[in-house]
Amino acid sequence: MPSRNESPPRVAVLADSDTRWKWGALTAHRLAPRGALDGFLLRGRATPTVRQLAEVGIHADALCEVTGAEFTRAAGRERYDVIVLACVGGAVQAMLHGLAHAWGRATAPRPVVVTGYVGVVYEKLADGLLLRHGADVVLANSRHDAERFRAVYEGVDAPSDSVIECALPFLEGGGRGRSEELRPFTVVFAAQPSVPDGRADRAYLLERAVRHARAHPERDVLLKLRSKPGEHTTHIEELPYQKLAQRFPGGLPPNCRLVYGHMGDVLDRTDLLVTVSSTAALESLHRNVPTAVLTDLGIREALGNHHFLGSGCLTSWDHLDAGHLPRPDPTWTARQGVATDRPHERAFDTARARVAELARRAAPPPLAPYYTAETAPGYLPGILARYGFDPGGRPLREPAAPGREESALRRATRGALREAARGAYRHGVQRVAPVIRRLGEL
Repeated sequence: MPSRNESPPRVAVLADSDTRWKWGALTAHRLAPRGALDGFLLRGRATPTVRQLAEVGIHADALCEVTGAEFTRAAGRERYDVIVLACVGGAVQAMLHGLAHAWGRATAPRPVVVTGYVGVVYEKLADGLLLRHGADVVLANSRHDAERFRAVYEGVDAPSDSVIECALPFLEGGGRGRSEELRPFTVVFAAQPSVPDGRADRAYLLERAVRHARAHPERDVLLKLRSKPGEHTTHIEELPYQKLAQRFPGGLPPNCRLVYGHMGDVLDRTDLLVTVSSTAALESLHRNVPTAVLTDLGIREALGNHHFLGSGCLTSWDHLDAGHLPRPDPTWTARQGVATDRPHERAFDTARARVAELARRAAPPPLAPYYTAETAPGYLPGILARYGFDPGGRPLREPAAPGREESALRRATRGALREAARGAYRHGVQRVAPVIRRLGEL
């Protein structure tokens, strides 16, 4: 994608969790393969740790933690060619208004603003999409999603030409079969932080994985976990499987263990992927790995496994214990953008072309989100305030006056206090909240 001055394009990615950083950074590389990448981590409860960033394994030319107002000041009109907003919907909406205010209504070229979803979209479709409206490009991970996205925008008479079909940027290794290397048949259970969210259901899934391992001692059963205790990812995890495993009667059998790491690396040795509704299922299907989406807890919108209706992947632990390997429906997978005949590298061709076209405009229009003070006066101000902006998109706290930069000691003190507050929050979510909830059930 050529930039305005024909030098390598510069891309800024704002992310608010480890998984969204992975999506945003890989999307940036897909849109501008030779571009320079600056990463910004939005300060909040799920800001990724150093370990989480290392596990994602994506290099950025620069990386820093910022508030929303700091990002809008850093994302200058002349500094970047493309900005990728890899955040929850509310944060995207706040940044759109903040950037619109920062850039004003001048007619000079501005960065192209891109956003999208990190994985399967199975809840809050209208809410999430309308919060993302106003970006120049809203990426849809499949034909199925593109059709749904356009229908939502057209349903409120909002422009839908920003929706561009592509694919999940981390899908890779399509067409892989089981290798001939000598190793046990490997079953991977892809755990999710908040699905299911109840102790009994999570304990049940752990017990069934252990039971499968004991019934098949010749197999390796791996519980692929997203984060370690004390870390947060896109969703809050109140009952980590690590703690449930520590208290499991008799402990885990020798062929059943917890693993971390890059999902792609884990899938390299996977012969059966089991999950409730994780996006890992799409990665697995793209690699032609047998993939099971569990029905044990029902097929429910709250679990997200309803998204896989018609996929051929819905099954139960009982069937898996008996040796069943699901076979995906090719029509369903094609509509979801996985395991198709089109090379995955081509999936971003349309998006790259659209971004290049928008970047060449001499006088781009100002950002125009659907939500404004007129369309959502009871909703938008609260969202903007949550991320440090007033109803007009102005930062609630202006930067310090010139010549009054923070000292190193003050910055260190603020950083330590911020980490302490984040630790206290995580302790409250993972330790205190479950206890209070149990007491309320007595």
